Amino acid sequence: MTTTLPGRRRPQKSAPRERPSAPCRARRRRNWAGGLAGWLWLVVVAVPLYWSFITSFKEQSGYYATNPLVPSGDPTLENYRLVIESDFLRYFLNSVVVTVGAVVPAVVISFMAGYAIVRGWRMRFLRSVNGLFLMGLAIPLQATVIPVYLIIIKMHLYDNLLALILPSIAFAIPLSVLVLANFIRDVPKELFDSMRVDGATEWTALWRLAAPLTRPAIVTVSIFNALTIWNGFLLPLVLTQSPERRTLPLALWTFQGQYGVNVPAVLAAVVLTTLPVLVLYAFGRRQLLSGLTAGFSR
Repeated sequence: MTTTLPGRRRPQKSAPRERPSAPCRARRRRNWAGGLAGWLWLVVVAVPLYWSFITSFKEQSGYYATNPLVPSGDPTLENYRLVIESDFLRYFLNSVVVTVGAVVPAVVISFMAGYAIVRGWRMRFLRSVNGLFLMGLAIPLQATVIPVYLIIIKMHLYDNLLALILPSIAFAIPLSVLVLANFIRDVPKELFDSMRVDGATEWTALWRLAAPLTRPAIVTVSIFNALTIWNGFLLPLVLTQSPERRTLPLALWTFQGQYGVNVPAVLAAVVLTTLPVLVLYAFGRRQLLSGLTAGFSR
């Protein structure tokens, strides 16, 4: 029998330290193979971009006589001047009109359709419409070129920018509806019910509640569709004919044939075509990343 003196506390044994579990130890290990693969992929992507940029400032006369990966000691802007003087601004404006004219209606229609599918899921008509949107994901653009061409001819829209905008809207809607509907479905139903109690209509709930809460998804879908339409080549090639209706991807192909082996001039046109994409990504980078990673954080 042990006794303790008054005023003194019985010494307590310290709890043994818990050893880190196997998953924790595995998490602490560095993935050298993954890091090496990431750096190799960065080199694969960065080297062509670097080569395109430095080559656009070289003269055609000395291009083949120098190392292609070494910057020019006497850079010149002659290639950019040559490209801009070859109606590049007209092609740039055509691409902007087609991209904005297709992305804005496609995102608005997809957002309203996704909201109707989520909020009116019990209606048989909306279920069938959602099935049609999902079927649209399985149909590639290349398989519909001839029907689209015949429809455009029947509508007397051939060789018109509207001939590029309408099919681009149609092909952008299925994926946009799928993404936006999934985000709208994650909005708590109680928020919609509370707005209905306050007397708000479905139209008010759509734009005052669903739109702000799904803004990352809207930005993500807009940027993805804008990049797809901006880089589109097949539709402008099939549905336009005159040089005044060319977009930038088709104009790059024309520059390559026009300048022949003038590689610096072609790459100058490539750099000018890529700049709007970089600016768009710079402004929407945060919203784009949050929209892409939202589905993994829930």
